[in-house]
Amino acid sequence: MSSRLAGKTALITGAAHGQGRSHAVRLARDGADVIVTDLGDRGEVEVAYALGSNDELRETARLVEQEGRRAFAGTADVRDRAALQRVLEQTAADFPRLDIIVANAGISTHGRFLDIEPSQWAQIIDINLTGVFNTIQTALPRMLEAGNGGSIIIVSSVAGLKGLPFFAAYTAAKHGTQGLMTVLAQELAEHSIRVNSVNPGPVATAMNQNDVTRALFTDQTSRRMFQRSFSPMLPLPKGGYMESEHVSAAVSWLASDESTYITGMAIPVDAGMMVR
Repeated sequence: MSSRLAGKTALITGAAHGQGRSHAVRLARDGADVIVTDLGDRGEVEVAYALGSNDELRETARLVEQEGRRAFAGTADVRDRAALQRVLEQTAADFPRLDIIVANAGISTHGRFLDIEPSQWAQIIDINLTGVFNTIQTALPRMLEAGNGGSIIIVSSVAGLKGLPFFAAYTAAKHGTQGLMTVLAQELAEHSIRVNSVNPGPVATAMNQNDVTRALFTDQTSRRMFQRSFSPMLPLPKGGYMESEHVSAAVSWLASDESTYITGMAIPVDAGMMVR
């Protein structure tokens, strides 16, 4: 167990499973207490894979506690500022300080540009971009009030740094988070708050491993186009996906004092995709 985050408290959105759970467990293992949120059973989102449930969110909290750290699990849709505020109010007494914000919640759908429904576009932008804005703007006052500086980490994607064919809405939202990150890095520097993003390549989560996504690769032309944009340099494990824990290692480093002078940076965890 590392102590690099001892005495710190983190807020992580989208933490019921996948990358969010991995980030929560890693930060706890490195010494942080963790507030975890997710959409919950009653959330209304149209995607081709299962979203995090209330039971999964509670399990994430249990895994944090298993690492010897304190946890709080609260249901909140990042589109709902009032729900995010309720989580902060519920944790004010037991978690009075906030040192780390991990804006992780996000969804993905895909298809050719002309086939995107306006409702699909709006949903992606609302969750993946406006949801990041809501999360940070709602939680930031507690971090500022504590006066200890801090680290804000936006979980973006290589699609925030380059165009990813068949993912127009997702790519647009992730590019938006990159702009937000660079603005916040400048505005919050005087408070010793650092703002960075991690930009993963393909990660073995339900978002990427589902029947609808796999169907994209049945068409040879589409597969070639996608692979030209999304091809790694380093060898990936069998199946072509890295594990969430590899992204979590970068999140923990950015959350820690080991990255004290790193701000305004996008950190690709992508097996070299960005150098193609």
